[in-house]
Amino acid sequence: MKYILWLLIIVLAAAVIATITARYLFERKVQAEVKELFKDVNAGRNEAVTREDLSGLPDVVQKWLGNSRIIGKEEIITVRLKQKGSMRIKPEQSWIPFEAEQYFNAESPGFIWSADVKAAPFIHIAGRDRYYNGKGNMLIKIMSLIKVADAAGMEIDQGALLRYLAEIIWFPTAALNDYIKWEGMDDTSAKATMTCQGVTASGIFVFDQQGNPVSFSAKRYWEQEGKYNLYDWYVQFSGYNEFHGIVIPVRGEVTWKLPEGDFNWFQFEVTEVEYNKPDVY
Repeated sequence: MKYILWLLIIVLAAAVIATITARYLFERKVQAEVKELFKDVNAGRNEAVTREDLSGLPDVVQKWLGNSRIIGKEEIITVRLKQKGSMRIKPEQSWIPFEAEQYFNAESPGFIWSADVKAAPFIHIAGRDRYYNGKGNMLIKIMSLIKVADAAGMEIDQGALLRYLAEIIWFPTAALNDYIKWEGMDDTSAKATMTCQGVTASGIFVFDQQGNPVSFSAKRYWEQEGKYNLYDWYVQFSGYNEFHGIVIPVRGEVTWKLPEGDFNWFQFEVTEVEYNKPDVY
C-alpha cells in the first residue's frame, strides 16, 4: 500500500510539473508571436489626428470618431488590452470564466489574443487566436499541454479579418487606414469593407444617437463537424469608458445567428488598455 501511495504521489508530481512546463512554453510562444507582430513598428511619436483626416468619411463614422475623442490625439499603432468574461462552446453548456490579453498592430493589421479559460477546478484551457500577415490561426490546448484545435485555412483567415475589423472600436484611429473602405447606410449605420493580403470581407457598424458603436454584424464562417458555412455573426457593444483620452465600449457579447436559433457564446469586459507602447510588450 505504501508503494502504491508513493507511486500516486510521483505520478501527481510529474503531472503538475508537466502542466507548469507546458504553460510556461505556451506563454513563451505567445510572447514570441507578439514580438513578431510588433517587429516592424515605428516606436516614434505618431502624428496627431486632425478634423481634416475625417473628411470624406460617412457622417455617421465622423460622428463616432469625433465622439471617441481621437481628434488631437496621436494615431494609435499598437494596442495592449486585458479582458475578462465568460464563454461556452455549445448552447447547452454552462458558462465558463476566462481572462485574456490581446495585442493589435493597426499599421500592418494583425492581433494576438491569449486566453486562460477556467474549465473546471484545477483544469484550465489555454487559447490563442492569431491574425498575422492576412492569416488566421486558432490554437487551443487543455492544461496548455493537450492540443484540441489548431485551425487554419481560408475560412479562418476570413473570420480573423472580421474579428479585427469589429474590434477597431477599441482603437478608433484604425478607421482612417486605407485598408478599410466606408459606405454610409443611413444616419446610424455604415458598412466597412476591409482588404488584407488578398482577402476581403465586410460588416455593418451601428451607432447610437451620440455616436457610440452599439453593434457589428457580418457573414462569418461557422464550423460544424469539419464543414464551414456562412452565418450571421453579431457583436453587441455597451458600457463606454475612457482610456488615455479615448472613449471606447468596454462590454459586449457575441452571438451566432444559426438556423436553429441564436447562440450567444461569448461575453466580455475590457478592463485595461495601453496604446503605442510596443517596447513594453
